[in-house]
Amino acid sequence: MQRPNAAQLAYGSATVVVATVALLLLSRTTTTLGITVISLAGLLLGLLVAVTMPVRPASVKILDAVPAPPGNEEVRVPTAPVGAGADTRTGS
Repeated sequence: MQRPNAAQLAYGSATVVVATVALLLLSRTTTTLGITVISLAGLLLGLLVAVTMPVRPASVKILDAVPAPPGNEEVRVPTAPVGAGADTRTGS
């Protein structure tokens, strides 16, 4: 299993806090058991959000569609065109 990225941690943490506070306010519970159950429900909901969040790949690998023919290891690097402009004159 890969490590969670920053977005997963942020969304999961925000879900835990918002869900727990909302459930505590809506239920109006004051017992220790009720608060514990609601806190665990908030944690499970935050974990569910963080795990099911879509993740884009860390790196994209570019694969050649057609392999280079064997024996052609020469690499060609484009160069600037050489012209006979006014800046290349050396005489008169």
